[in-house]
Amino acid sequence: MKKFSHFIGADLSKRSIDFYCLSKKSYLRIENSAKGFKELITWIKQLNLDLADTCIVMEHTGMYGLLLEHFLHDQKIIFCKVSALEIKRSGGLQRGKSDKVDAMRIATYGSEKHAKLIPQSPSTKALERLKLLQTTRHQLVKQRAGFICLVKEYKNIGISKGDIILKVPLDMIAGFDKQIDKLDAEIKKVIHTDEKLAQNYYLLVSVKGIGKVIAVAILVKTQNFTRFTDPRKFACFCGIAPFEHTSGSSVKGRTRVSHMADKEMKSLLDLAAKVAARYDKTLKEYYETRVQQGKSKMSTFNVLRNKILYRAFAVIKRQTPYVEVYGKAA
Repeated sequence: MKKFSHFIGADLSKRSIDFYCLSKKSYLRIENSAKGFKELITWIKQLNLDLADTCIVMEHTGMYGLLLEHFLHDQKIIFCKVSALEIKRSGGLQRGKSDKVDAMRIATYGSEKHAKLIPQSPSTKALERLKLLQTTRHQLVKQRAGFICLVKEYKNIGISKGDIILKVPLDMIAGFDKQIDKLDAEIKKVIHTDEKLAQNYYLLVSVKGIGKVIAVAILVKTQNFTRFTDPRKFACFCGIAPFEHTSGSSVKGRTRVSHMADKEMKSLLDLAAKVAARYDKTLKEYYETRVQQGKSKMSTFNVLRNKILYRAFAVIKRQTPYVEVYGKAA
């Protein structure tokens, strides 16, 4: 990314946003609303900042930043989103914390790391809606799983089906099933409103182990393969890329994956690997051979996760469905 003269750090919260302009040493707090965004433009004008030479840096904050992101895209103001943990660790030893200080630290990070920052491109309406639908579905599935565990516990202690103690959670599970089905129907509908989204979706589900839920998750996390184009980088994001762990002659640890990862995506890829190990002939043979050689099952499943991920990126790059060719996996 080109070098900007002005970096503004934005510390977002549900109700307010704190801005700090590093070059002007100026601070502003606004409401996280359309009214507050007008104050932001007034502040930028008062500082005599050239928008073409100004970059706003913010953390990934989920839904808290959606309104601001839409506004910045509409105003053609360049901004970047960075992991909160990356910003925190880049600052070294830190004492004290406040919203103003956090905004200043984010601006400082932008100034120091400008070469590695990537401007945020606008997302399609279909992809934004798909993300919200997928998040809602994920929350319902988690809540349903809790009630399913509760029902099992009640059955283990001998509570009958006619008892209201068991009947209520069973009714809740049935209700969750209906709502999840409605969300699945809406997800399918949204995918078909965007030709490119639909094309990539059907390419993904052609890969053994990748079902509808995992395909949607990959599309959302990669922003339909615009945020990530390299499978290795996405594997790092998901926490399945192995890294060497050695130092000199004293530290000779095993190659391992990092705990810093998107745990939801990692869990879904684990399910994909377990399905592929049963139904994909090539990967099934590879899994059985590797385990027979004394390799651990966990490390073997991680290899399968990576193979599936690389297949997913390959079909997207070629824009052709995956074709299974039975033979020994490399």
